[in-house]
Amino acid sequence: MDEGHFAIRDWSDDDKPREKLMKKGKDALSDAELLAILIGSGSRNESAVALSQRILANAKNLNALGKMSISQLMKFKGIGEAKAVSIVAALELGRRQRVEDVLILKRITSSKAVFEIMQPIIGELPHEEFWVLFLNNSNKVISKSQLSKGGIAGTVVDMRLIFKLALENGATGLILCHNHPSGDLKPSNADKQITKKIKEAGEILDVKILDHLIITESKYYSFVDEGIF
Repeated sequence: MDEGHFAIRDWSDDDKPREKLMKKGKDALSDAELLAILIGSGSRNESAVALSQRILANAKNLNALGKMSISQLMKFKGIGEAKAVSIVAALELGRRQRVEDVLILKRITSSKAVFEIMQPIIGELPHEEFWVLFLNNSNKVISKSQLSKGGIAGTVVDMRLIFKLALENGATGLILCHNHPSGDLKPSNADKQITKKIKEAGEILDVKILDHLIITESKYYSFVDEGIF
């Protein structure tokens, strides 16, 4: 028989997601079982686990699920507004936790280190954002700031704001980052021009521009690595 046609309350305790988590720990649960705990209940003909399996099969992976909006989740039969909100909130907490984990790294030793910090923040966005990492003279990250937020094709950068924040933070180095929602890593002429202008302004203020990264969901382009600087 298909267990999806039986309510979870009728399952043995070893199979119920909540009881299983308490007895065996979170690592013992599948993605569908963890999602089922968030959803709480299924429908008359489908358990919460079966509903979760259907959602995950449609999304393909957790990264894709994390990009779904409340309205997209509500298109699944059995998912109302409250359940959709719970899913979005839980996945956003997970994303923020990943960001905090990589920031423990702090000291920048390579372009890959920058990618690991910024990919969870901007790598999967449907629009373009421009961020700056502010570093001290030991290449440790003092802070990071979103400078602008734009559309699918681009965003506007205010150089005055960049250096205002740099001076306020006492930064001696900056790393520029922005994402390409299209997935294309190739820098545009505008990307090159703004990088050149910021670098020249930094030389006047004795604030070094260490790199500029273009970030996508799984890859990155470093101006330094590619010899553009």
